[in-house]
Amino acid sequence: MQAKLHRWAEADPGHRFDDLFNFVYDPAPLVAVAFDRVATNRGARAAGSDGLTVARIETEIGIPEFLDELHTALKSGQFQPQPVREPNPIGTST
Repeated sequence: MQAKLHRWAEADPGHRFDDLFNFVYDPAPLVAVAFDRVATNRGARAAGSDGLTVARIETEIGIPEFLDELHTALKSGQFQPQPVREPNPIGTST
C-alpha cells in the first residue's frame, strides 16, 4: 500500500489523499502489520512510551481488545500519541 501511495503522489503532487485516514485506523492493517511489526521487532520486550509491553498487552489486555480500543480512539479523534522516547547520547547521564 505504501508503494502504491508513493506512486500516486509522484504522479500527481497536488492530489489530496482524503481517505488515507480510513486506511490508518482500519483494523486489518492494525493487526496484520502494525502490531505484528511491534511484536517482532528487536525491542519488543521493552515497554513503549505508554508503559506497555507486548507481553502485557497479550496476557493482561488481549490483542483484540487493545486494538479495538486503539481503533475507537483513532476513529473518534481522541487518540493522543505519547512522546517518543529518545536514547541518551553516549557519555551523558539521565
